[in-house]
Amino acid sequence: MTGEEWISVEQTGDNAVVLAPSADIDMSRSPEFRAAIQEAFRTRGVTRVVIDLDGVGYMDSSGLATLVEAMRTSKSQSTPMVLCGMNERVRAIFEIARLHQFFTITDTRDAAMST
Repeated sequence: MTGEEWISVEQTGDNAVVLAPSADIDMSRSPEFRAAIQEAFRTRGVTRVVIDLDGVGYMDSSGLATLVEAMRTSKSQSTPMVLCGMNERVRAIFEIARLHQFFTITDTRDAAMST
């Protein structure tokens, strides 16, 4: 998909695409993150996009904006998107911005795959 080594991309047997970034998502990384998410939604036959944030220690407003854009894509394409694996620091950013009310967020990847 993107070939970026800090973003793992996996397509599951049920045509879900799982993106797992393994670095802080800030202004310098958001464009690559956005491109990877867009590519996931363009995957033929995709049934859901899961973004596993377990490897993300910090996310700034550009990362949040990237995920808000992805949520809009999710809704416009009727392809569910689920976030999972947030640490307390990242979850707090979502809660401060009150974005946790608009995203589907699970604790684990397994839960995200069955939501």
